[in-house]
Amino acid sequence: MTIGLVSGTVAAAHKDETLRGVTLLVVQELDLLLSPTGIGLIAADCVGAGRGDLVMLTKGTAALHTEQTAGRPIDAAVVAIVDKIEID
Repeated sequence: MTIGLVSGTVAAAHKDETLRGVTLLVVQELDLLLSPTGIGLIAADCVGAGRGDLVMLTKGTAALHTEQTAGRPIDAAVVAIVDKIEID
């Protein structure tokens, strides 16, 4: 899993039927010090995240293991809104 910052949403009038009802978020991946890695991606929202939220992402096959993403062409999913990160 990785940490990211939601910077926006994606709207698509024409998309695969299985994506209907799925909110797609633009997410900038961050390192554990919360610095941008330069990697941006589109992720399915499974938790009601919004612009400015710090989120936890899962990618690849693991992104298909939620109720909202099962059976859909998803390779990244937002699975948590992060409240706090503590690093010693």
